[in-house]
Amino acid sequence: MIRPAPTRNAATLYLDLLKRSLCGMLTEDPAILPESGERVAFDPARRWQRRDWPTSSLTMMGMSRLENLERCIVDVLREHVPGDLIETGVWRGGASIFMRGVLAAYGDTGRRVFVADSFQGLPKPDPETFPQDEGDRLWTRPELAVPMEEVKANFERYGLLDDQVQFLPGWFRDTLPSAPVNRLALLRLDGDLYESTIVALEALYPKLSSGGYVIVDDYALETCRAAVDDYRERHSITEELGSVDWTGVYWRKEA
Repeated sequence: MIRPAPTRNAATLYLDLLKRSLCGMLTEDPAILPESGERVAFDPARRWQRRDWPTSSLTMMGMSRLENLERCIVDVLREHVPGDLIETGVWRGGASIFMRGVLAAYGDTGRRVFVADSFQGLPKPDPETFPQDEGDRLWTRPELAVPMEEVKANFERYGLLDDQVQFLPGWFRDTLPSAPVNRLALLRLDGDLYESTIVALEALYPKLSSGGYVIVDDYALETCRAAVDDYRERHSITEELGSVDWTGVYWRKEA
């Protein structure tokens, strides 16, 4: 007996196409290996699990993390969890573009997507204040610095740059504590460093609604993991960490 295919409406079809386009699955975008900088041919398994950096596509997330992001956003929309969406650390903008795409697909016209980044790459470590970051060299990687105008142009390519998208340019320590964010339904952290992660959590987690999601892109990095663990312990956060893939984790705020 042949089972009927699951129902797929216009929204889910659009979002599946958007995911595949943003991470280079459609074009089989060649890859850069983050450890060595070597350029290699496209490998769908590696791209699915975010084991490479795409050469020209707009997100490093890979399909597994994009699918998790979609599920989290759809949850808060269907359950009417109040608040906006924010990504802290956006690179070429792919994940933020997808966040705006999900809102468009589900007809949500009231929420904003905040796009927070220095648009200059990662900050040079401040070991006096954040000794956990001492020796980190990500600030020396020029390919991680993408100008804000380029990210805006990427939004425009997908027809998703509008007044529901708000940019927060600058170092997180300067922008996030005073950002015009009142309430959040989803907080996506992709700052890599201890400083970038802890500053974002301190400024934004108190604004996350009950039922909202926190997604941490690089929990496998020692610096990022230490910041998340320290913040959760300091504030007695006991919600279980869910695993997305080999490094991505998330949890849902209960209260």
